[in-house]
Amino acid sequence: MLTVGPKKIKIVLLFKRLFVAKIKIQYVCNSCGGIFPKWQGQCQACNAWNTLEESLETQSQHRFQGITKPALQQKLSEIAIEDIERISSTIPEFDRVLGGGFVDAGVVLIGGDPGIGKSTLLLQTLANLSLSGLSVIYVSGEESAAQIASRAQRIGSYAPDLSILPEIQLEKILNTLENVRPKIAVIDSIQTLYSDSLSSAPGSVAQVRECASQLTRFAKSSGVCLILVGHVTKDGSIAGPRVLEHIVDTVLYFEGDTHSSFRLVRAIKNRFGAVNELGVFAMTETGLKGVSNPSALFLSQSTEIVPGACVLVTQEGSRNILVEIQALVDTSHIPNPRRLAVGLEQNRLAMLLAVLHRHAGIACFDQDVFLNAVGGVKISEPAADLAVLMAIQSSLKNYALPKDLVVFGEIGLAGEIRACPRGQERLKEAAKLGFKKAIIPKANFSKSIKIEGLEIFPVDRIEHAINLVRNF
Repeated sequence: MLTVGPKKIKIVLLFKRLFVAKIKIQYVCNSCGGIFPKWQGQCQACNAWNTLEESLETQSQHRFQGITKPALQQKLSEIAIEDIERISSTIPEFDRVLGGGFVDAGVVLIGGDPGIGKSTLLLQTLANLSLSGLSVIYVSGEESAAQIASRAQRIGSYAPDLSILPEIQLEKILNTLENVRPKIAVIDSIQTLYSDSLSSAPGSVAQVRECASQLTRFAKSSGVCLILVGHVTKDGSIAGPRVLEHIVDTVLYFEGDTHSSFRLVRAIKNRFGAVNELGVFAMTETGLKGVSNPSALFLSQSTEIVPGACVLVTQEGSRNILVEIQALVDTSHIPNPRRLAVGLEQNRLAMLLAVLHRHAGIACFDQDVFLNAVGGVKISEPAADLAVLMAIQSSLKNYALPKDLVVFGEIGLAGEIRACPRGQERLKEAAKLGFKKAIIPKANFSKSIKIEGLEIFPVDRIEHAINLVRNF
């Protein structure tokens, strides 16, 4: 019988204490990525409720570490400044949102509702790039190779040389990318990947964070452009820790109703281009097609002028878009009148109704007010204030505004109408589409502005704008 002395047992225990990994249970917030030793109902980092999930943490207990060499530092004057080369996606609307195309070593994150068209757009893009001779690869953790090939043939984006990799293990994917070194790689999706170094399930906060970090490090060191597809939660934000959006270079969101054929791609973050750029697509039997004139989508197709409609010139990134704002004001039969805004901020609607009552003498306290931006577009800029009040006034008094009238302007609590950025470009876009009249803030007006075929009416108060439209 083999016996082990107490001295040898002590050596083994000391070795385990110093070098063997120690497993701990921790609780990670799936909203912000915060780590806590015990479970609690509310995350103390982001104040979200019921978001802590149990996970295993492996911490190495090495006490003896070698001396690390200092990192190489450079002065700004020693760095060669070169123009960033772009790789066109072959889809103009997609290039607009990206800021001109893909960038070497860039990491793009695309999120959106299920079935909105993320995988379709990326498969079309890779197929076009593959046909042009570029080395690309499509990594899918949700579909088999046969399913991807069937979808590519169905939408008319079949490229014989397009590489497909159905895999969810991070280490195998990185080895493949290291050997192939494609120009562009798509990971569909980041929530399906897992790393052998972690014991948690795919899609957990720890797995998403670790997989995204390793993929980003690979992209920066190899020069490969990575496109990550992200799932979204029920409130529309990308699932996983918030740090995921901080790691990547560009964050794009798909918007639009799945029951409608139109899709909007909006840039929320872009280190290589402008944010809030908007790309407009139409879903067809052969995939997504770019829409060159989106203003036609957001204007009513009715040939008759009706009360409660006003055309706004809004700005999305560098693009000026004409959107029709529709309002319905009706007598309320309940103690608390309803206020509903689709595509516009509901809190701002309540503020504008108070300004309309206080400074223009038009009360809506006993009226239900419903607002809608045609086409499903979401408008967040305050330049829509004047168009909203014009549409509400039109519906309340039951008279129609001229069909060739456009409006824009921000309204303050004192009833003043403030200037909006790039007002001249907005007017040029309206004149290009055949509009004849424009009500704009007085601060945006200049006698030097002369746009052929467009009559400009500058106003500085909300009551002046109301009196002006009554004389049309």
